[in-house]
Amino acid sequence: MKQTVAYDEHADWYNDHMSADGASAYVQRVHRTLADLLGPGTGTCLDVCCGTGAHARPLAGLGWTPVGVDLSRNQLRHAATRLPVAVADAGALPLADGCVPAAVCVLASTDVPDYAAVLREIGRVLAPGGRFVHLGVHPCFVGAFADRSEASRVVLDGRYADRSRSFDGNPAGVRVRVGAWHTPLADLLNAATGQGLRLVRTAEAGEGALPELFAFAAVKG
Repeated sequence: MKQTVAYDEHADWYNDHMSADGASAYVQRVHRTLADLLGPGTGTCLDVCCGTGAHARPLAGLGWTPVGVDLSRNQLRHAATRLPVAVADAGALPLADGCVPAAVCVLASTDVPDYAAVLREIGRVLAPGGRFVHLGVHPCFVGAFADRSEASRVVLDGRYADRSRSFDGNPAGVRVRVGAWHTPLADLLNAATGQGLRLVRTAEAGEGALPELFAFAAVKG
């Protein structure tokens, strides 16, 4: 399974996008949720699909030593100023079994065609008792199937079960540039537990009436 490199063309835009004033409240919400689920610790925390390294600071603030992997070399140009990085396919991590005490994957599950393969690799490289946090767009309320044009409601259509890549979305957003794969909620949770990851907490977060983020913390059994 090859991780998409679609972000290479948009790396500079995405780095600015994640730092823009309009994105700050969203990013802060992401980082609060991430910190709450991961918690403090020491040692390496593998940031899978780290992109531009936008989440390195909150990981370090918890005491972890973040190390990032991504297939997009252009994104890693930015990330390398924030944490140690390596070019790597998330579905074939160049790490030994059971070698890291923690891992996260933040806002990246929709960027790969087979997120179950990514979870399989994360489960493989985590040490026994190691912590993992998934944090992404909410699979029930965010996607090509969800019309979020009105703040007070989300209108869903029949494409919820469509797992294909879509470029439908906000013209100023990420999906229209790089596309997004959809993983229904049951598929997401089953893929995690199928890799020996024991769910310990879940979280939803959002600004409007319905959450836009879904996250879970898991421990390797």
